[in-house]
Amino acid sequence: MAKTPLTASDYPIAETRPDEVIGTHGKPLSSVTMESVINGDVCMEDLRITPRALEQQAEIATSVGRSALASNLKRASEMTRLPQSEVMAIYELLRPGRATSVENLLDAANRVRTDYDAQLLGDFLDEAASFYKQRGLFQKRY
Repeated sequence: MAKTPLTASDYPIAETRPDEVIGTHGKPLSSVTMESVINGDVCMEDLRITPRALEQQAEIATSVGRSALASNLKRASEMTRLPQSEVMAIYELLRPGRATSVENLLDAANRVRTDYDAQLLGDFLDEAASFYKQRGLFQKRY
């Protein structure tokens, strides 16, 4: 049976479909209680957003015509596979004047595609490289 797409009526998922909110370690939202935290049964990883949760949010955004938001959420879903150090390195590269050439951004795009299967993020970095070149944003500004 095909899954019914999520819509605005499913938002917020934690209230409308709590059984579908599952943490990284497979724990349902209902298991995250004050008692479980005090007992040490819940760790930070159990509280982090999951790729599935971001994809569900993207589905809802799409259903209400918010395609740009949906794209950002899908890209964020991919980014959950990247280590924090890689996310911060990309963030730094995207600040105007930090990347010194188109190749810096294209290398990052290829790296995230190859190492983390983050195709949408790679496409975003390719687009940024083109835009930065067009706007002259490879020069140190400050």
